[in-house]
This record gives sequence, structure tokens and C-alpha cells, in this order.
Amino acid sequence: MLSKIQLAISKLDRAAWLRFFGALFGLAFAFLAAIYSTVFRESGNLIGTAVAASVALLLAALVGFTTVPYLAKRVAFRRVREAFDYEATREGAAYIVLIIILGIAALNTNNNLLFIIVSAMLGAIGISGVSSWLMMRGVGLEVSLPQHVFARRSVIGRVTLRNQRRWTPSFSLQVVPPKKVKHEGSLRWEKSVFGFPSKRPPHLQWVRLPDRSLRRVPPEPQPPGIFTGSIYFPFIAAHSSSSADLEIKFSTRGRHVQEGLGLSTRFPFSFLAKTRRVPLKRELLVYPSVDPTEDFFEVLPLIAGEFEAFVRGRGYDLYRIREYLPEDSARNVDWKATAKTGALKVREFTREDERKLRIVFDNPAPGTVSDKAYESGVQMAASLAWHFSQEDAELNFVAAGMEARDDVYDFLAYLALVGPEPSTNNFLQQLPPSDAYNIILTSQPRGSLPTELWAKSYFLFIAES
Repeated sequence: MLSKIQLAISKLDRAAWLRFFGALFGLAFAFLAAIYSTVFRESGNLIGTAVAASVALLLAALVGFTTVPYLAKRVAFRRVREAFDYEATREGAAYIVLIIILGIAALNTNNNLLFIIVSAMLGAIGISGVSSWLMMRGVGLEVSLPQHVFARRSVIGRVTLRNQRRWTPSFSLQVVPPKKVKHEGSLRWEKSVFGFPSKRPPHLQWVRLPDRSLRRVPPEPQPPGIFTGSIYFPFIAAHSSSSADLEIKFSTRGRHVQEGLGLSTRFPFSFLAKTRRVPLKRELLVYPSVDPTEDFFEVLPLIAGEFEAFVRGRGYDLYRIREYLPEDSARNVDWKATAKTGALKVREFTREDERKLRIVFDNPAPGTVSDKAYESGVQMAASLAWHFSQEDAELNFVAAGMEARDDVYDFLAYLALVGPEPSTNNFLQQLPPSDAYNIILTSQPRGSLPTELWAKSYFLFIAES
């Protein structure tokens, strides 16, 4: 293992040395082209002078853009060299083109004033880089996110920048999402069979031997991020902080992960957009949407009526006025209704101490329903759980792969990550007994449902419509 590592390091060193000597040859040819441009200028050949000077500048720029960053990656200060990303701007590109034009003119005319101007312009680029670095030095980034987030509902996230420097303020800072890294997958050796002739079917091939082939494995899907926009901070005073709120809205449920953020600035001349990568990892669990839908408004009165009929008794919420029975107490007689009808009437109340409700989510197996119907069933379960959690009832939640819970947020967290699972057809048959009224969401046909649940359950079928 050690020999393999040493071999890999030697290969990297060999590549670095090749780049280094290639850069030396490139600079040597650039110097030679610069000398030829001087010779052509003294001989009066303007075209040769322009061509030679342009070649010298292009070779020098090519070495600077290809070799210098590569060698800089081999610096021991990994933390420093991996801290920043650079992105060219239109203003910076126009500025570089102007420097090249003035540089060619200075070489052709040998005018000292043009050389001074080019030097000043190059110095401005260096000043811009140092200034932008100073603006981001000592600036910390903090992110505050809400604890409970629902899909399709806007929430507010707060981003805070803290300037830890005592004397110098920061100008024109922007918090941006990190650059997306393209994952190309990995190479993996897999078992295969070598067959000859290769174009024939397997049963007609003359030779079939065990073999191994190198194949590219696609990368695993990455969870979506949290922040998609940017926040601009024009000024942060020394040794102080500045906060800004950002509206966030998620269209789907599930886990969202933020792998770092970027602190960017173009200060002071906007030649380059310099971005410092801030290592920051945040995870956010987005619950399913609980906003009422048309289906929800259709089934809610039916469920509420069935539930009230199941829990009618003695309590504080009036259920109905009915005829007097011998076992009824005289204190429940409604004398106004009795006087109007001429017969004894009593009030019947709901049993407040027994308003127990259990929501059951029978997770469909893969391929049972479409993705749209599945998401509608998950949203219906979340909406019912959220609605009855605001009511005066004792709630309990049961689902396939989840222990019985009485906290609505635990049930919503389960629904946020749930997906179709196989072998759940006997879930309702194994449902533990309870004296609560059941709201059961299932995709099983009516004939396979346990008959003992019909008397105290309301079934919602997860189907295509």
C-alpha cells in the first residue's frame, strides 16, 4: 500500500516538473518573441512588430493561466489556496484587453509614458485583489433557519455577517450559494463474461470465460440545497454584525442539505468576482404541505361527522337533542325544546374525556399507485394530522415502519421522508387494538380490509382519483 502511495506521489511530482519546464520553455519563447519585436520595430516592419509582440504577450498569459494555478495547488498551505474562487467579469475582461493594447503600443513606440500607464493599470489589479481579500478577512457567517418548515409555505431564514476586525469596516459583501460541483461518478470493476464471437448470442458463442470489466458507476443523487438566492451587504462596521432575512420556499417535501456558502465581493474595481468558500453544513427537514385542498374539504365534514357520532355521550359539546329515555338524567332535559314539542327532550353531548383519534398511514407498495397519487395521499395524511392537532382530541399516529407516536411533528417528520415500501399488505391486520376512532389511509382494496375495523374507522383510499 505504501509503495502505491509513493508511486502516485512520484507521478504527481513528475507532472509538476513537466509543467514547470514547459512554463520555462514558454517564457523563453515569449522572451525571444519580444526580442524579435524590437528588431522588427528598429527595421521599420510594423506588421512583424505587432505579430511578435502579440505572440510574446499571449505566451506569457498562457503560462500565467495554465501553469501558475497548477503549481499553486501544490503549495503546502492548503487552507489558503482552497479558500477563494475567482470569476472574471465583463469589466475586468475589457480592462485586460485595454492593458494588452497599451502594452503592444508601448513596445512598438518605446514610449515611457505608456509603460508607466500599463504599470499603473497592472498595479490597480494587484490593489484590487488585496483590497477584496481585506474586505473578507475576519468576517464570519452565521445562518439561522426555522425549526418547522412545510412545503409550499414561505419561511424566513436569517443570514448574519460578523466583522471581527476592530478597526476596518467591510464594504460590498454578498452571500451566494456555492458553485455546483459536477459529479461524474466513479470507475468500478464488475464481473462479466468474455464471449467469442462477440456478436453472436450467448448460447451460440464458441468461448465463454469469466471476465472483469471497468464500468463507470453513476453518482448518487444529491439532496437539494436550501439557499438559491443571494443577499447583499453594502456595509458592515468594524467589530459589529449585520443581518438580513431571506424568504425561502420549498416545493417538495424531504431532506434539504446546504453544503457551504460563498462570501463574494467585487470591491473595489469589479475586475474579478472573488468568492471565499465558507464551510457550513445545514440540514433542513421539509414537512409535506398541510394546505387544504379540494379533496380535503370534501372528506373533512364526513370524517368530523363520523367521529362525533362515535364519541357522542356526556360532555360539554352539544351533539344533538333527542327523545327522553328512562336511563337519562333529569339534569340533561332541555326544557325549551320540551315546551315547544310537548314531549320530554334531552341534550346529548360528546364525550370530551374519550375524544381519541388515531391516524393510520398504510404505506403503499412500489408500483401500487402512481407518484402523483402517492404524494396526494401523503399530503392528505399530513393535512388531517395538522388539522386535528389543533382540535381538542387525543391524537395517536401509526404508520408502516414507524412506532406509534402522539406528537404530530414526529408523524410529519416520518411523512417528510417516507417512500413506497414492499411487504406492507398485512400492516392493517397487525394493527394493535385501540378504543380510538381510526382514520386509515390505504391503497388496499376494500375486500382485503379487516372487518373489525369498519365499525370504528373511516377509510381513505389512495388511488388515481
